[in-house]
Amino acid sequence: MNRPRITGSKQASRRTVLKGIGVLGAAVFGTAASVGSSAAVGDSAVYQYYHTDWTEITATLETVAQQGYDAIQVPPAQRSRLDRSHQNGVTDPPLGYQPVDLTDFNSVFGTEDEYEAMVQEAHNQDLDVVADAVINHMAANDDFRDAPGITFADLPRFSERDFHPKDDINYDNPESVEDDWLVGLKDLKQESAYVRGELQAYVQKYADLGVDGIRWDAAKHVPESFFADYANQWADDLDLWTVGEVLDGDIGVCQGYADTGMSVTDYPLYYTMKEEAFHSDGNMQALDGAGMVNQSPFQAFTFVSNHDSGPPDYEKLAYAYILTYEGYPRVYSNRISVDDDDIRNLLWIRNNLASGGSQTRHVDQDLYVYEREGNLLVGLNRASGQRSKWVPTSWTNQTLNDYSGNAGNISTNGDSWVQITVPATSWVCYAPE
Repeated sequence: MNRPRITGSKQASRRTVLKGIGVLGAAVFGTAASVGSSAAVGDSAVYQYYHTDWTEITATLETVAQQGYDAIQVPPAQRSRLDRSHQNGVTDPPLGYQPVDLTDFNSVFGTEDEYEAMVQEAHNQDLDVVADAVINHMAANDDFRDAPGITFADLPRFSERDFHPKDDINYDNPESVEDDWLVGLKDLKQESAYVRGELQAYVQKYADLGVDGIRWDAAKHVPESFFADYANQWADDLDLWTVGEVLDGDIGVCQGYADTGMSVTDYPLYYTMKEEAFHSDGNMQALDGAGMVNQSPFQAFTFVSNHDSGPPDYEKLAYAYILTYEGYPRVYSNRISVDDDDIRNLLWIRNNLASGGSQTRHVDQDLYVYEREGNLLVGLNRASGQRSKWVPTSWTNQTLNDYSGNAGNISTNGDSWVQITVPATSWVCYAPE
């Protein structure tokens, strides 16, 4: 079957769709239609760049927009300690995450002018820009692959009094998680008015360069109160959408940060996908009700992999899930090319068909079938062979077209049931013609 030609336009800016949702909570909004008609058609997805120069990103933005994304996420812009001469592989070590000067936006990825030009071109392509902000720490003291350690004296805007005393993190102690040094990185005192002033100026600089959102790096290592009382309020005042990197599989921990007024990375769902569902011995029943996305869908920033966390074995099947389910999904550039055909088709389905809440229609170890509120029926098959199943739907005596291109059309009966057939380790996406 031929896939649909993709000609859709960008959805509303994340600023208009999601701004304030983290503060009020999904329950207040009820359905996606409550935040405007654009939110009712899937809210598209973010394309995440990593270790990519600003000029290289700029050159790809037209393709990103044509694929159907509505935003990009880019690495930290400030000057940091390490450069590509210290690399031993694409992600080892992460570049941009050892800040030296939060006011200097000439970095390993390019100049401040190049960054601003990238943001402008993104806006020309109707794409929003989510900036990565490192607000937990500054650069480490230790020598690393011929890179000398950064002392307090090497930091132009901070001194030793602006940091918590050096100590390794004890993950059994919540206070230690927030106040001790993450892998030897100097831990900033967010309780200091001076430190907060410097961090606020950092966020303001991003806003002045035109970004539309902020990803708070290492949010779990910063007290919730800092986000509730300061950081998320700064962002609100600047009309910036925010998401916190809460690297924790505990939904309670993630929800605590979401309650401060931001979205959060859905690590509980990520671990479920990678460890329990999308591999040869997996169980698709683990997905039913899993993750932040099933507790607070408007606050869930879903993903399949990133520079810290590798993908499930069945990577594309996992993308078929997050790109047709609720939440705000992100696609990682180091794993998925900017012009990937499967993702392009899934983004078209998301933008045009995947609205409303999700209802499980069938789930067993191999097969997961869910419906998006009378708009889209999705089947995911983990098994090594084809699977068929009769399931209830919202449609009576209705022909359903498979927009994935992986199967043929089907028709519901007078009782609104239909037999859905899904190829091995693949997916189908049905909607009325």
